Amino acid sequence: MSTPVQLLIDQALNARARGDFLSAADLLVSAHRSEPNDPTIPLILAAVHRDAGSDEGEVESLAIALAIDPYCWPALLARGQRLERIGKPKSAALVYKNVLRIAPPRAHWPDSYREAMLYAERMARFHTEAIELKLLEALGPAAAGTNRWAEAASIMAGRTRAYHADCNQLTVPRLPAIPFFDRADFPWVPALEAQTDTIRAELIDLLNARRDDFTPYIAYRPGDPVNQWAELNQSTRWSTYKLWAGGERVEENLLACPKTAAALEAVDMASIGGLCPNAMFSALAPHTEIPPHHGETNARLVVHLPLIVPENCSYRVGFEQRSWREGEVLIFDDTIEHTARNDSDHLRVVLIFDVWNPLLSTEERAIVQTMTRTMREFSAE
Repeated sequence: MSTPVQLLIDQALNARARGDFLSAADLLVSAHRSEPNDPTIPLILAAVHRDAGSDEGEVESLAIALAIDPYCWPALLARGQRLERIGKPKSAALVYKNVLRIAPPRAHWPDSYREAMLYAERMARFHTEAIELKLLEALGPAAAGTNRWAEAASIMAGRTRAYHADCNQLTVPRLPAIPFFDRADFPWVPALEAQTDTIRAELIDLLNARRDDFTPYIAYRPGDPVNQWAELNQSTRWSTYKLWAGGERVEENLLACPKTAAALEAVDMASIGGLCPNAMFSALAPHTEIPPHHGETNARLVVHLPLIVPENCSYRVGFEQRSWREGEVLIFDDTIEHTARNDSDHLRVVLIFDVWNPLLSTEERAIVQTMTRTMREFSAE
C-alpha cells in the first residue's frame, strides 16, 4: 500500500504529465513538509520548475536536495544540465566530473539516467582534453622537451593522476619516483647492448628446442586471490624462461645459454636476499596485455633488453609511454604503475633483470639487505 507521501508524489507526477505544473509543485511541497529528509522530493520539484520555465525555482529546489544529501548525484547531474542550458558549458563540465566521481559504477547506473550519464562522461572528457591542450599550447617547448611538464599538464587537467612508487615489499622512503632512468648513467650498458645478437641467438635456440621450459609468469594456486591477474594466471600468453629467481641461480637454464649468463655476470645486478636478482627471458604472446601493476621494492630497478620486438608493441611506466627497440635497454622503477601490450601478430621477447637503484649508497644497499634478511628470518620462525 502506498504511503500518504508516495500518493502525493504520484499525484504530482500525474499533474506534471498533464502540464499542470502549479498543482504538481504544490503537491510536492506538501510531500516535502512530510518527508523533509528525502532528497528525491525536491529533486522532482526541481524538474517541475524546469518544465515550468522557473529557473529560480529549479535552482532553489536543487539546493535543497543537495543540502539534504550532498552526494545525491542525480541532483548534481541536474545542476550540471542546468548550467549547460544557461550557456555555461565549462562550469557544467566541472559539475559532471564530480557527478562521475560520486555516482555508482557504470554497470549500476539506472536505465533512466544512462543516456544522461554517458553524455556527462563525454562532456567531462572533452573538457579535460581542452584544458590539457590549452596548457600544452601555453607551455610550448617546455612540454615538448620533457615528459615532466607534459605530465604536469595532464594531472592539472585531470586526465591522469600523479604516479608514485607503490612497493609490495620494501619501500625506501624519500627516493624520487623516476619512471625511466638514463641508460647513459649505467656503465655496463654498452657492453650488454653489444651482446644483443649473441643473446638473441641463444634465445631463438631455446624457443626452438626448449619452448616447454617457458612457464607462466603468473602462477597463482587455486584459492589464491588473483585480482587483475585472472586472465593471465597459469597462462603461457605471458611466459618466462628463468635464469635467476628470487636471488637464486637456475643452473640448468643458465647452462643452456652460457653467453647470456656471462653477459649477466658482467652487470652489477641487485642482490636482495629472497627477492632478487631475477633474470629471465620474458615472452609476451600476440594480442596480449599485461595489466597495470607494481613491483616489490624501489631499492632496485628493472632492466629490459629487447630481443624480439614486432611492430605495435608498447610499454608504459607511470605517465610515460615507450616503445621497445631491439638492442636498446630500458631501465625503470617497476614500483611505479606499469603495463605492457603486444598488439602485433607475433611473439615479443625481452631479457629482464634487476639492478640496484643508483640513488642508494653502498651503505644503504647493506641496510636494504639487512632489512629483507631480518623480515625473512622473522617470517620463518
